[in-house]
Amino acid sequence: MPAKKTAAPRHRLLVVDDEESTRLLIARFLTKGMKVEAQLAGTCEQALHLANNYAYDAILLDLLMPGIGGYEVLKEIRRASANVATPVIIVSMLAEKVTQDRCMKAGATAYVVKPVQRNSLVATVKAQIAGRGKPKTQGK
Repeated sequence: MPAKKTAAPRHRLLVVDDEESTRLLIARFLTKGMKVEAQLAGTCEQALHLANNYAYDAILLDLLMPGIGGYEVLKEIRRASANVATPVIIVSMLAEKVTQDRCMKAGATAYVVKPVQRNSLVATVKAQIAGRGKPKTQGK
């Protein structure tokens, strides 16, 4: 009798971007590179609703979004949601170090500059999920 295969755990991700093509591309990269279930949000309001009602293993968040914007979504997730401790990976075309530093201080755990590269994005998400239970260490 053959041994039963144990299925690898599926990770639940939230992908937030106002551009549908970008949401779909990121979801496709991650579902091909990992065992994930990706939920998609196209507005800040939708992102906050989902983040307040469902627990995720990681959230990928664009900064330049209509409405309150991705930065405010990040702050709200960190202030009070079901995902207060969930890794939040900023995925943005803004490459300036000052913007990256501002996001990290607000609670982002990683920052990826668009256009995203599949291997780099998958590696970043895997690292964030793997490090989720570990205490943060202070750098410099």
